[in-house]
Amino acid sequence: MPKTPVDKTNLPSRHVTEGPSRAPHRSYFYAMGLDEEAIKQPWVGVATCWNEAAPCNISLNRQAQAVKLGVKKGSGTPREFTTITVTDGIAMGHEGMRSSLASREAIADTVELTMRGHCYDAIVGLAGCDKSLPGMMMAMVRLNTPSVFIYGGSILPGRLDGKDVTVQDVFEAVGKHQAGNMTDAELEVLERVACPSAGACGGQFTANTMACVSEAIGLALMNSSGAPAPYESRDQYGIASGEAVMNLISKNIRARDIVTRKSLENAARIVACTGGSTNAGLHLPAIAHEAGIDFDLMDVCDIFRDTPYFVDLKPGGQYVAKDLYEAGGVPVVLKELRKAGLIHEDCMTASGRVIGEELDMIKGEADNNVIYSVENPLTKTGGVVGLKGNLAPEGAIVKVAGMNTQEQSFTGPARCFESEEDAFEAVKARKYEEGEVLVIRNEGPSGGPGMREMLATTAALSGQGMGKKVALITDGRFSGATRGFCVGHVGPEAAHGGPIGLLQNGDVITINAITGELSVDLSDAVLAERKANWKGPKETIYASGALWKYAQLVGGARLGAVTHPGAKAEKHIYMDL
Repeated sequence: MPKTPVDKTNLPSRHVTEGPSRAPHRSYFYAMGLDEEAIKQPWVGVATCWNEAAPCNISLNRQAQAVKLGVKKGSGTPREFTTITVTDGIAMGHEGMRSSLASREAIADTVELTMRGHCYDAIVGLAGCDKSLPGMMMAMVRLNTPSVFIYGGSILPGRLDGKDVTVQDVFEAVGKHQAGNMTDAELEVLERVACPSAGACGGQFTANTMACVSEAIGLALMNSSGAPAPYESRDQYGIASGEAVMNLISKNIRARDIVTRKSLENAARIVACTGGSTNAGLHLPAIAHEAGIDFDLMDVCDIFRDTPYFVDLKPGGQYVAKDLYEAGGVPVVLKELRKAGLIHEDCMTASGRVIGEELDMIKGEADNNVIYSVENPLTKTGGVVGLKGNLAPEGAIVKVAGMNTQEQSFTGPARCFESEEDAFEAVKARKYEEGEVLVIRNEGPSGGPGMREMLATTAALSGQGMGKKVALITDGRFSGATRGFCVGHVGPEAAHGGPIGLLQNGDVITINAITGELSVDLSDAVLAERKANWKGPKETIYASGALWKYAQLVGGARLGAVTHPGAKAEKHIYMDL
């Protein structure tokens, strides 16, 4: 029985499949083995960030095949395409890290261009590494198509001497090795066993944080982010995601029906209660920007401040993503938040049901081991905190998950470094003192360029046993794997004339995560005098190419380090052209 033809009057694919004038286009489709029925169905872009750069991306092409099966089951025509990924674990600690944040914009841009160029009606996006998750979600909201996100899954933990180990342990082992507390042979054993499978870093680092966000914000099906990448049971979520996007097409539920101010607040809650990555403070405003919603770093931090921290995950806690999945995953965490009245239950999700209806179907409960009850949290405030003061007029962010109250305030003299490399060399050579605040500047989105992560430096400090004896502030970023009292996203950045660029060695800095303060003991008059004598941004070696272009366009961290005007300035929506 032939299927009833789909009315494509309001679908973008009509521009390439319908009418006599599109005969040349259809000839291309026949060349790829499609038949008349497939051409007449809705077209779904199946976008992946597959590559051979790192384990987080390596399984995405296989998982995409499951998504395509689901699209076909729902009477759609899937068209697979790929985009880039820069994987932070590989880019970390050298010039390659400058490409990382810029890759988020490139992912969003290239997905947008592919969807526009081929007139796809909807998208299922698969991503595995830090910037690819928000990049894919940004593209969905920018295009405002029916959209379903699916995470590629986390890596399995390695095992050494009866304990789970992750890549974080390897980064910190470098510091131990430099300090003479680990032999070459011990380091070589650890590096061989720490990462035993496909999948993204296993702790609550940026990838897993944004994977939790994908469910809480509603773009991903409930529990789809939990199963580790090697589990072929992930295929059921791929198939279900393909079917779900066809349901969204039929109901005309689009990405901006899902991503609202309320759903962004739900997303910020999941970051806080799981002790997630500070990078969420950059990515949530960027996703909001694509929808034309005002939701900046300080808005995110307001949610963080009154959200209890009750999920015990690395790096501040004990467990990894696989453990969270086995304890019931994101749905059980959301149920706990609901008990405290901290979830907006009327937000639409990728299933076509609101989040309250989804949670009504979840049977699991907190195990009080990985997931504590919301009434008995690890701490009463979130694992990530916003800071403000005369050193950060546009705000800054710090991760305090796993830190006790005494560890959440620090006052000490500044020791200033003009780049991450300078700081890393000083740390390796022990050219710093206990009680100092290490200042790494010129690493912001524009000044870096690229807003690098400082994991190599912070891991080396931890490996030397100094992670709690110094503090660190930067206009760059930190990895989700960073631990210690480390403040990032200080804004305005040094390249924009921010106070962090005016600091001198010995200036007394106060960081207080309890009161939300980041200040320097200098008067307004002294800061103004230094600003008047400021010689301008540090010159970089990036005078052409993609990073030069990025540096010209990128805005401040408070608004998500975005590179275009966003939905507030748009004059059309792709789906309605």
